[in-house]
Amino acid sequence: MRILVTGGAGYIGSITTHRLLEAGHDVLVVDSLIRGHRDAVDRRATFVDGEIGDPSVMEQVLPGCDAVMHLAGLIEVAESQSEPGRYFDANVAQPARMLDAMVEHGVGAIVFSSTAAVYGEPSSVPIPEEAATHPVNVYGATKLMFERLLDWYGSAHGIRSIRLRYFNVAGAMPDGSLGEAHDPETHIIPRVLMSLREGRREFEVFGGDYPTPDGTCVRDYIHVCDLAEAHRLSLERLGIGEEGGVFNLGNGAGYSNLEVVRTCAEAAGRDIEVAIGPRRPGDPAVLVASAARATDVLGWRPASGDLRTIIGDAWRWHTR
Repeated sequence: MRILVTGGAGYIGSITTHRLLEAGHDVLVVDSLIRGHRDAVDRRATFVDGEIGDPSVMEQVLPGCDAVMHLAGLIEVAESQSEPGRYFDANVAQPARMLDAMVEHGVGAIVFSSTAAVYGEPSSVPIPEEAATHPVNVYGATKLMFERLLDWYGSAHGIRSIRLRYFNVAGAMPDGSLGEAHDPETHIIPRVLMSLREGRREFEVFGGDYPTPDGTCVRDYIHVCDLAEAHRLSLERLGIGEEGGVFNLGNGAGYSNLEVVRTCAEAAGRDIEVAIGPRRPGDPAVLVASAARATDVLGWRPASGDLRTIIGDAWRWHTR
């Protein structure tokens, strides 16, 4: 299959591009490089520098494609709260123009990189796909809005879609060749590892009074390579004409922020103290996935779900 990967110069996009190429697919990457990295794009892929909301870019990249793997967009929760207009443009308005271009060029399948943030504060955990969607931050709201657009484009134009709602993504390629390099970096695992690498003696955690066993947020972590494999399986499901749907991706186990900091220190063989800071706006207390549907329908099973493995691979990347 010939696949257009949007955001393919980013963390998840670059590793997913690599996985698709390894599976024998022809991959074309489009990325604005505002936050992506050109040198992260596999040399076997065709690369185009551009915005997905630009019709001239879509005219260049969509003809001949069988499907779109949509990973482009803005992802920072705190930033979304202070810059809502920017997030609605990047995560809803521009992708909507991409959908129009897909209709125009007869590209009828899309795998969408969604998020567990669409659930907001869940009423129970682990969270099934049927759980109510009440996002508590702008980031989650924009992702849910694009999911709704996919429903409408499916009804109006027959576009088939798979929405992957994944939880906290971390880790790196086991050989250290590709990993997480956001600027600024806001995700806890790379932030702790960067602090350890730089010899800092203290790390601040956002909030210590949540209704969790140790008072800090609890999250479900998924290895980025497992995530890339789920994208491949989703793409190939659509490619053989099967119906789409919504799938949670996670390991079904939650780790608190304090547990994450301790595991990072163990991986690095260094000590670090934890300081408790104020809560970050828009952070639910607990997010843990039920990924049974992905296992049953996609045949997906995490191969690297252990937190120590995830952090060990990430540390290998950071020390390079």
